Amino acid sequence: MARTRSRAAEAVAALLLAVLAALVPLLAGCGSRLPERAFGTRPTVTPSGGEPLRVGIITSATSPVGGDTFTGPRDGARAWFDALDARGGVAGRKVEVFTCDDGGSGIGNNACVHELVDRRKVFALVATTALDYAGAPLVAKAGVPDIGGQPLTPAYDTYPHLYGIYGSSAPRTGKSPGWHGVLYGGTEVYRWFRSHLGARTAAVVSYNQAASAAYARLITDGLRAEGYRVVGEQVDFALPNFRAVAADLRAQHADLVLDAMDTHGNVQLCEAMEALGVHVAAKVTNVQNWSSSVARDYAKAPGCRAALYVTGSSRDYDDTAFPAVREFRTAMGDRPLSQWQLEGWAAAMWFTDAARSCAGGPGGPAGITRACVEAYVNRAEPYTARGLLLPVRFEHLATPPKTSYTCLSVARWRDGRGWVPQGDMNRNCATVPQLGYRP
Repeated sequence: MARTRSRAAEAVAALLLAVLAALVPLLAGCGSRLPERAFGTRPTVTPSGGEPLRVGIITSATSPVGGDTFTGPRDGARAWFDALDARGGVAGRKVEVFTCDDGGSGIGNNACVHELVDRRKVFALVATTALDYAGAPLVAKAGVPDIGGQPLTPAYDTYPHLYGIYGSSAPRTGKSPGWHGVLYGGTEVYRWFRSHLGARTAAVVSYNQAASAAYARLITDGLRAEGYRVVGEQVDFALPNFRAVAADLRAQHADLVLDAMDTHGNVQLCEAMEALGVHVAAKVTNVQNWSSSVARDYAKAPGCRAALYVTGSSRDYDDTAFPAVREFRTAMGDRPLSQWQLEGWAAAMWFTDAARSCAGGPGGPAGITRACVEAYVNRAEPYTARGLLLPVRFEHLATPPKTSYTCLSVARWRDGRGWVPQGDMNRNCATVPQLGYRP
């Protein structure tokens, strides 16, 4: 049976970040004017192998979600390109990187697309991380490859020339997301915790807010499909009573806790569980929270922190037994680390490998064309970024699969050790049902 990558991670990314966006009020006029630092470029010297390859990175760096929520893929990609250029670039051609902060708005995103595609004439986009990818139709119309973007919106399951970091089986004709507006995600996360931890009762905690509640329903459907008894817990967004939730978790004997909340809500929940002495087998989070800030974020909840698990579709950045992970960490230096940085690094590697495949042909460096790069990305052989990603491929299936053999990366937080891999991600696999949802 062919092995396909997990779509659960991208479902989590798209829906959870939609939740975050909905929960944070937009400031008046947000996106109508980009900050001065919106357009940045790293100076390059024209190499002997030809003109530089111009690459654009769009990031919602100053989004209403705040902080550095979306900057990880950008930072990882830039670290890769810095190291690449230090080694001479691609067939002697340096990579000139232009970054653009879209402010987390559709208006800002369109402005970034026009700036990078129309004015800067970038060859490709890499590691796009946009809260509102309103400019996706323009990118597709221009035929600009967008490689390794984070699927925070359905754009990567809708438009041609867009290649999300987790792959896609959807037709991607530009008409509607997925199959007639329906996307599909697997239940591999819930299967793993049932199989490995013996979890049987799962609690799903959400806000009394439409997007959060919708995401909670998706989690609940997946859990029930895997045979769990599900306990729904909803809190008021403005005045959440997490102590009441923690008390009910204890009363219901929940052994698995999942959520449709932001990091702040998760921390508050864990602190309430700590105060009431509530212990669970696993408190499950996702790739957005897969970072080195856990010790600081959960400083007041060591018990909950000890039960913290994370799931995704890329190799744990703390798994230094792998040479590709060590190379990434060396390039990042002493900076705080996150899984999204590693995925941005992998996206830049993907573009580079595609460009190198073209430069190795009869045309040499001049043979690096968009058509050639896309042919590499669309090839039947899945891409793994030297083992950093679960096998990624792009298909154009006329009908959605009912089941899929999917794999999963799982890590558990351990004080003093960071994130510890739970088995090999290429063996954490199972055939699971694919459940439909409308983004």
